[in-house]
Amino acid sequence: MTNRATGPLKQRVGKAIISYAFFRVESALTISGTILLAFFLPRVLPGWRWWVWVILGAIAEALIVYTSITDERTGREVVAGMLREEYHSSAIKTRRYREKVEQALEYREQIEKVLGDTGAGVLRDHLYESTAGIADWIGLIFTMAQRLDAYERDELLHRDMKEASANLARLRKALADEDDPAVAGQIRSTLAAKEAQQANLRALENRMEGAEFRLEETLTSLGTVYSQYQLIRARRLSGSKARRLSEDIRGQVQGLQDIVASMNEVYAQG
Repeated sequence: MTNRATGPLKQRVGKAIISYAFFRVESALTISGTILLAFFLPRVLPGWRWWVWVILGAIAEALIVYTSITDERTGREVVAGMLREEYHSSAIKTRRYREKVEQALEYREQIEKVLGDTGAGVLRDHLYESTAGIADWIGLIFTMAQRLDAYERDELLHRDMKEASANLARLRKALADEDDPAVAGQIRSTLAAKEAQQANLRALENRMEGAEFRLEETLTSLGTVYSQYQLIRARRLSGSKARRLSEDIRGQVQGLQDIVASMNEVYAQG
């Protein structure tokens, strides 16, 4: 398997490759051919039995599955397809965020191509090991783009932001003009709630603005990582460079995880 991710992602990749192996054309021909031969030619030779065809078909199918799992090119194609299906850019309606996701997926596919074109050996092993966090990186870019897209298209939220200052001014004037203590108390309670809402809305606005710049920055970093992979392959640099790349990737993933968590927290409050 070419993508050396760990945990849930590795399990999903493994299932996707096995599923691909069973549904590929060669597999379908093997299964259908085995059934037809067992039914129409059960005794093709003296002593031959129909179940011999089944055994041979099972062996052939096992070889197809095995070659699918171990073939690096197949692995790259399956993983790329899985990620494009899971992180489908069409789910993001805002064009500039959708384009960010498409660019991130393209970088990942090009990185896999660079690794696939690298000759077998210790260097390629180091490079593959260093890519373990890239799929998670792509996933976090997609999540950030989704959050920003939802924020961008939330008309009710933007209306609240636009009206917050006017509502506060109106309530403060009403409080200053009110003589009835009971009514004034209710206005104060409403005013406190509106002030808390405005504070949350401003925090959300600031966080989303920062997240947009961070999305641009991390996409640039992904492009830099892609160019570094090309440089390592071209100059046949040592595995230590690949290990440093792996550390950089882990740092990016951790940083984005923190940002996504804070975006979720502030968005929920807003």
